[in-house]
Amino acid sequence: MSGWNFAEVWEAVADTLPDAGALTHGAVHRRWVDLDRRADGVARWLLDLGSQEQDKVAQYLYNCPEYLESMFGAYKAGMVPVNTNYRYQDDELAYLWDNADVVAVVFHGIFTDRVQRLRLGRRVPKVRGWLCVDDGSGPCPAWATPYEEVAMSAPGRQRAPWGRDGDHLYMLYTGGTTGMPKGVMWRQDDLIMMLAAQLGGGFTGVPDYDAFRASRVAPGPVTLPACPLMHGTGALVAMSSLAQGGHVVTLPARHFDAEELLDTVERLKVNIIAIVGDAFAKPILLALDAQPGRWDISSILAMTSSGVMWSEKTKRGLLAHHPGMLLVDAFSSSEALGMGSSVSGGDAAAPTAVFTLGPDAVVVTDDDRLVEPGSGEIGMVGVGGRVPLGYYKDEERSARTFRQIGDRRYSVPGDFATVDADGTIRLLGRGSVCINTGGEKVFPEEVEEVLKTHPMVGDAVVLGVPDEAWGEAVTALVQAAGAGLTEDGLLAHARERLAHYKVPKQVLLVESVGRAANGKIDYAACRERAMAQRRPAR
Repeated sequence: MSGWNFAEVWEAVADTLPDAGALTHGAVHRRWVDLDRRADGVARWLLDLGSQEQDKVAQYLYNCPEYLESMFGAYKAGMVPVNTNYRYQDDELAYLWDNADVVAVVFHGIFTDRVQRLRLGRRVPKVRGWLCVDDGSGPCPAWATPYEEVAMSAPGRQRAPWGRDGDHLYMLYTGGTTGMPKGVMWRQDDLIMMLAAQLGGGFTGVPDYDAFRASRVAPGPVTLPACPLMHGTGALVAMSSLAQGGHVVTLPARHFDAEELLDTVERLKVNIIAIVGDAFAKPILLALDAQPGRWDISSILAMTSSGVMWSEKTKRGLLAHHPGMLLVDAFSSSEALGMGSSVSGGDAAAPTAVFTLGPDAVVVTDDDRLVEPGSGEIGMVGVGGRVPLGYYKDEERSARTFRQIGDRRYSVPGDFATVDADGTIRLLGRGSVCINTGGEKVFPEEVEEVLKTHPMVGDAVVLGVPDEAWGEAVTALVQAAGAGLTEDGLLAHARERLAHYKVPKQVLLVESVGRAANGKIDYAACRERAMAQRRPAR
């Protein structure tokens, strides 16, 4: 076997720490020996379907222990887990499962009607097996197999005839902000080594599982992914924690509840929390501010965020409640880990969207030149070293994102930035949603972060809408955090902090900006909403 493989790593942990906690979900608690045995049951079921090496298994689930158990089972069987956004409708699911060549689906019972429509419509003919996770929403349909029966069925360790390999894939489908989902193909060996800095001892360039077992002398951290496991931030943090012999805690509520999180942190002494920007951090801060002293959060060592910007103001507020923890803002994407980071702690909060470049990261222009620090030139952030193989079945988009620059291959997912003279980067946003207004480029995320510094703003989305005079007019959808917010007051706030062409031409106050559970924004849907609600120019 060449390279590290998650099934081998997690089995080694189960051998070494069998009675340590592995998964907790509300009242459900599973030890490592339980996780290992139940994943064997899933692996056996997958192999009995007649599956082949590297066949794809979709996980259509809310956060739950079965998510990570079935992922482990897929790895044991030499197959590829495929994340599925539980907000997708019929057409999106049909596209994803067909594009990924899915042969089996693990789904929560609440999704039975939707899955049945796809089956009856013969829209997913490649799927041969359905595994239903009981969530109390109704009985398992006759055409599916009850998950619990499968999980308890394996007589022992399961291993496919083709074995396991570091070349086996983890596939992370990402929708981004535009376009249909695309499957990012990570070699497991590359992903494990990219995570190695967080994994602690035992990992080297050449796998040595005996040495790894010897290094697992105590359980790893208690980790709580507050964001969905179907999102890369949640999944990668959970996978990293398990590789350390850690204990992954998930929240039973299907909508984020800051008080539930804080209760769980105190009860289980959580060490690491994974969130996605202010969509999670602000409610946590509001709860702490409203009831100071209610929760003991001293067990938290780090709170990590990735995927969207995390504001300096929110970081300062959280550190006031627990100066001893670290707030880690990771600038990464599904296609590019380690582009940059910022770390806040004590009484120092890192500025919004300002990062230290990762060791393998660069900022490059469209013609593949490195941006000179301090020049003010805008480029795109890329990262070299261990990067994905590409997008599944999409050579054209793979060639655009995974670029050969000189003698090195880089992942350049499309995040624009400038580089200061000291080498730090200032993130501007994704070029795919860049607004062209009167010939000037405006990156929505830059404007959004300025609007969110207003004390009465809870969230904001900025986008361009068609305009006869400007081509595109910068328009903001703003969710108020309290009473008294006015468009004129917010525009005055923006004019003090932004060049005039970046200031929104119109601000529409809305009840909610409509962020998904993973913290991301569907800019196309927001644009339609803004066009429907906008007023005639004043």
